[in-house]
Amino acid sequence: MGTHDGHRQRMKTEFLARPDSFPDHKVLELLLFYANPRSDTNPLAHELMERFGSLAGVLDATPEELQKVKGVGEHAAVLFKVVKELAGRYLTVRTQVDDIARNSRDYCALLRPYFFGARNERLCLLCLDGKHKVLGVRRLGEGNVNAVAITTRLIAEAALSLNAAGVVLAHNHVSGLALPSPEDLASTNSLAAILSAMSITLVDHLIFVDDDMVSLRDSGYYQP
Repeated sequence: MGTHDGHRQRMKTEFLARPDSFPDHKVLELLLFYANPRSDTNPLAHELMERFGSLAGVLDATPEELQKVKGVGEHAAVLFKVVKELAGRYLTVRTQVDDIARNSRDYCALLRPYFFGARNERLCLLCLDGKHKVLGVRRLGEGNVNAVAITTRLIAEAALSLNAAGVVLAHNHVSGLALPSPEDLASTNSLAAILSAMSITLVDHLIFVDDDMVSLRDSGYYQP
């Protein structure tokens, strides 16, 4: 067994015993074992952390950006994308339960996974029955930065397809603060009126930015 092999085995054993004790650069070093089977991945892990600022920054980087770093080939770039996709799907599946959602905390727990690691704006709809039971979440669109248009037809179709009595709209801002823009407020009130005519209540509108979330209803910007 070579020097690298012995180090890698010790790293694996240590990680399995105490994964929460690993700093981010060591997690990255360990992950790189599976893309760079022969080289010392510690310097590369440090370089990636320095280049992209954090573990999240590494996972958010595009394959093209990653491969500009010497030592990162196609295998590593794909591996990072797979890990990020798995994390997002895991969070989504963990929240797909027969929940009763009654407040913004419940809505946030169900909707946040759909915005995990998003680089563009996304639009999602949480559908509820008359007793606040979760019927499902529909992802309605994704656009360039600051370019998601709230499409009334898509929202209405999604709500009707699940026989929803109420819906919670959610979208993200990819930068700035989790505060509604004038356009957000106008579109929320317009959508609420249209859905009301269809006997569907727009219960709330959530805006996500990174780890922050604002409920327009809780903040007094909107009342159903």
